Amino acid sequence: MEMFGLLASGAIYDWPIISQISWLLGQVMNAIYNVMDAIGINNIGVCIIIFTIIVYTLLMPLTIKQQKFSKMQSVMSPEMKKIKKKYEGKKDQASMLKQQEEMNNLYEKYGVKMSSGCLPSLFQLIFLFGLYPVVQNIPRYVTQVREVYTPLIEKIQSISGYESTMEELAGALNLPASYYDFTNPGSMAEFFYRFQSSTWDTLADKMPQVENLVKSTVNEVSQFNNFLGINIGEHPWNLLTSAIASASIIGIILAIIIPVLAGVTQFISVKLSQSASSASLDPDNPMAGSMKTMTYTMPLISVFFGFSLPAGLGLYWVASAVVRSIQQIIVNKYLKSKSVDDIIEENRKKAQKKREKKGTSAKEINKMATTSTRNVGITQKAKITDSEKEEKLKKAQEMAERAKPGSLTAKANLVNRYNSGQETQLPTEESEAPKKGRDKKKK
Repeated sequence: MEMFGLLASGAIYDWPIISQISWLLGQVMNAIYNVMDAIGINNIGVCIIIFTIIVYTLLMPLTIKQQKFSKMQSVMSPEMKKIKKKYEGKKDQASMLKQQEEMNNLYEKYGVKMSSGCLPSLFQLIFLFGLYPVVQNIPRYVTQVREVYTPLIEKIQSISGYESTMEELAGALNLPASYYDFTNPGSMAEFFYRFQSSTWDTLADKMPQVENLVKSTVNEVSQFNNFLGINIGEHPWNLLTSAIASASIIGIILAIIIPVLAGVTQFISVKLSQSASSASLDPDNPMAGSMKTMTYTMPLISVFFGFSLPAGLGLYWVASAVVRSIQQIIVNKYLKSKSVDDIIEENRKKAQKKREKKGTSAKEINKMATTSTRNVGITQKAKITDSEKEEKLKKAQEMAERAKPGSLTAKANLVNRYNSGQETQLPTEESEAPKKGRDKKKK
């Protein structure tokens, strides 16, 4: 909910990274509009649809990568559960290190990384955040649209005290007046792009000097904002209330069609996405419940905000959901044609190439992993005091001295004495007997 509020207010436009991505995508939108205008189609709605297709085509590789990871997770899930169960309740450092080591080996086995699932999603999210400002604030990025407002802006800025009128209109639109610089023509154009029909009427009433310019500007804006009879600059809720007041059945249908389509297409897109996700394949996955909830909540949220935000933004949601659905059908068919073994082999080859670039072979990595695991056990065993160590050595020495001549222990002791440079000739049972006899004769 808060995020939709940020989108409505335009507060994310100037965020670091988001603003740079928005600028880049804005150049794409401007180029699309110029090309369409050159062939006689200067329509923002058509540009939004083409823009959406291009953007999501660029994001296609990330979508495939994410879906592959989801499929691999469903295969890895039983082994992951075994590892977690093995170390369940063990909180000591050695056990935690062993668990982490086994998890890393499991990911290595299937040729995937732990970050493979979150990084594509994160990048997509940042990219889409940068996309919203472009769709919602066309004059900032499309030069020809911005220039439509120029005559009106120049006339208004010549009127004394116009800033207070602009601030009043901003309050009526629930927009932060502080966000706009009313001395800047570009900022003024962005502000006027948010105007609804009632707002234009209020401006004409408060500034009679610009009434004719207001009418001509509204006509031009309506032309490039008209998409199949819908003014995509207007809020569908405003269109609906006006249609109900005039008892226009066609007006009511046109007012509700974009929000309703936004909800329906969103539902289809989510369902198709879940068909290839690990949550749908594994009912025990903790994400399964949240994914099921999202299936129904996201479409409802789209319908709700589809009425309260400009119809152009709703049109983008419809277009994006349709494009995602088509992409998901293609991705699902592609993944079904590939076995898990094929995906694992592809992942391993890619991982091997990356390791070769870094100068590390797979054998070396496995050796390091084994050594690391072994060292954990050694460290655990080595935790004995000096006194205990001395006592063990003393006992071992006593046992060696009491060893029966000719026994395995005596021979091992002989070798040890030889290695240390000590006398190695030990008495045998035969040599010991005459010695005892000689002692008796002396007595």
